[in-house]
Amino acid sequence: MRRPVVAVTGAATGAGELLTRRLAASEEVKQVIAIDERRGEVPEAEWHLLDVRDPLIAAKLRGVDVVVHLALDLDLESDPAARTAYNVRGTQTVLTAAAAAGVHRVVLCTSAMVYGALPDNDVPLAETAELRATADATGVGDLLEIERLGRRAPRAHPGLNVTVARPTVLVGGTDTALTRYFESPRLLVVAGSRPAWQFCHMDDLVGALEYAALEKVEGEFVVGCDGWLEQEEIEELSGIRRMELPSAVALGAASRLHRLGLTPSPAGDLAYTMHPWVVSGSRLHEAGWRPRYTNEEVLAELLDEVAGRHTVAGRRLGRKDATTLGAAGATVALVGTAALVRRARKARRRL
Repeated sequence: MRRPVVAVTGAATGAGELLTRRLAASEEVKQVIAIDERRGEVPEAEWHLLDVRDPLIAAKLRGVDVVVHLALDLDLESDPAARTAYNVRGTQTVLTAAAAAGVHRVVLCTSAMVYGALPDNDVPLAETAELRATADATGVGDLLEIERLGRRAPRAHPGLNVTVARPTVLVGGTDTALTRYFESPRLLVVAGSRPAWQFCHMDDLVGALEYAALEKVEGEFVVGCDGWLEQEEIEELSGIRRMELPSAVALGAASRLHRLGLTPSPAGDLAYTMHPWVVSGSRLHEAGWRPRYTNEEVLAELLDEVAGRHTVAGRRLGRKDATTLGAAGATVALVGTAALVRRARKARRRL
């Protein structure tokens, strides 16, 4: 079997670093090309320091068989316009450069969030289900555009294959609206909703990306634990009690707080804690891959990770704030601030 040369973008941090390290140690890989804006800690890889939006990346990809593109910005605190510009332009550039350099496969990583969290979703969704997400949640608009670029690339560049990994709720050194949900003193539950939780350990994602880099799986596939947990199971396992609110109150408050700049998460993020979006990951299973972790194990690790952090309505508080205000006080303070600002604006308009 011919051993491939694999390039990894975003190779200095996160999943990119872990995958670079794993591929560099693999006897099935001939060479690893690591691309990032700074040098990482994997000396066995050949490093190239540049922005993935730089067209010069094409020259660095000559002789490469597979590119795994992991240079994405999904930081909650990033400016949304700058984040989108980086994610979309970077993906466009990597796909075009890969085709120009003669690369035959690009692996993209988005999220199972692209299926959308909707009350009428099947439980579980089929892996081939329609992508019904909208751009209302953090970064999901970027992920949908990345998926669109991935579908279009083989038509624009015959001979280029695109594989897409869609992890479920990713845990392991991550900070997202969904992991911050478990930093709250109470788990917000919208009345009448039926949440379902399916986690993905970072190690399992990296293992699945290695499978894709070695061309053991193709097409679009979901990465996650087998099965899912209902909200009642989450509460029992975590020991965190729920705070139930009517839909209009929860969504209205979330929308106002985000619009006023008090929280980083738009109201659309709430849908992913309200409605099911668990998926049956059949494609990886058919290829022989199995997750190493269960949902229960990943939840336990997540709870250990977030211990000591304090988040209310998606906004992370300092220890002093949390101690001074208390859990309930922090919630009231945020909602009250939104109401006061709104009232002040109305008063100014009447003057």
